[in-house]
Parts: sequence; structure tokens; C-alpha cells
Amino acid sequence: MDAITSKAGQAPAAGARPVPMKKVLLVDDHALFSQGLAGLIRQEGLAESVVIASTVEGASDLLIRQDDFQLILLDIALQGETGLALLPRLASHREPPPVVIISSSEDEATVRAAQAAGASGFLAKSAGRSALVSMVRSVSRGEGYFPGGNDPVAPGLSLTPRQMDVLLLLAQGFPNKRICQCLNLTEHTVKTHLKAIFIQLGVHNRTECVNLARARGWL
Repeated sequence: MDAITSKAGQAPAAGARPVPMKKVLLVDDHALFSQGLAGLIRQEGLAESVVIASTVEGASDLLIRQDDFQLILLDIALQGETGLALLPRLASHREPPPVVIISSSEDEATVRAAQAAGASGFLAKSAGRSALVSMVRSVSRGEGYFPGGNDPVAPGLSLTPRQMDVLLLLAQGFPNKRICQCLNLTEHTVKTHLKAIFIQLGVHNRTECVNLARARGWL
């Protein structure tokens, strides 16, 4: 299990505690971690119940049948579809719950990919109890929760916001099909954005694009 842990009987983290949520959906395919995190959420009084799904498809089915989730905790690295593919599916919900990405990868590119896909927050799996409580408190107030805030990627960036979204997901190694799913765009639109990014950077392929974008501080 990763580093979000709690000892049995240990007192909750110090500070004002958020009002417990009724129900949280946890989407993660590592059973030991997901069960441990679900137990910690209940132990800390952050939610009355935690429902676990291991795939995007399973999570989608739950969201269709149950409309009372107040928070979704979503791992990116799921078997099959990437976790970020769940976000565009929430567009059909009248009042979709906020989504916080949980990930073993906590580099800046992963965090910004979560932002680009429309997540409300990001929590590293290496985080401790206090960070978990702070995240729930922030999200329950309708605020975002991202390491370093929501500052622009880099000064002087000449890409459009949507082109930046595409670039961030490209840097995660996502193929065009997954970028389409995450951003709810057609494949033609994604290809158009990629062409514009390549021209802007003066590159000819995806690897050159990502390497130069990182060298310029865009990622």
C-alpha cells in the first residue's frame, strides 16, 4: 500500500474538521490501497460511506445508478481506459460531483494534465492524513486543491488554453484517441491542435514536441 496510512485508534488530524460527506466514489484498481484509503476516509469522519470501483466503466455504471456521490477520487493509471477518460462522461450529469485525481506520479506535468482534463484537485498517493483532510475540506467548500495552486504554466506561453490542454496530455504519453476522450474533442480537432503546436515549436514529431516544450518550461 502507498503512503496514505493511519494507525488504528489514532486521533484525527488536528484542526477544524469538514462536515462528513454522505458518499464518496473511489476509483482505483489496487485493492490494498483502495481498501486502506476507504477505511482512512471513514476513520477520519470525512464520509459516511466509500464505494470502490476498479475501472472507468464500473465507475460510470455506478454514477448512472447512484446520483448521491459528493466526491470522486480517481486514479489516473487504471487498467484499460485511463482514469481521466471518466471526466468527459460526467458532462451528461446534471450536477456532477467534483473529481480529485489521486496518483503515484506527482510531477508537475501529471498535476497539470489533471487540471487540463477538468479535475477539481490532485492528491499524491504519498500524501499523509492531514493532506487528505485538507483536500476534502477545500473541495467541500467548492475550492480546488492543487499543489502550487493554479498559476499559469509559464510566462510568455503562446499556445491557446486548449492547445495547452492537448500538450499536457501529450506529455503524459496519451495517444490521440485518449486525448479525445479526456477533452471531449473529435480526433480531427485534436490533430488540428497538434499541428498548430508542432508549427509553433518548429518540430516534426511528438517526442521532439514534448522535449522542446519541457526545455522551454511549458511542462
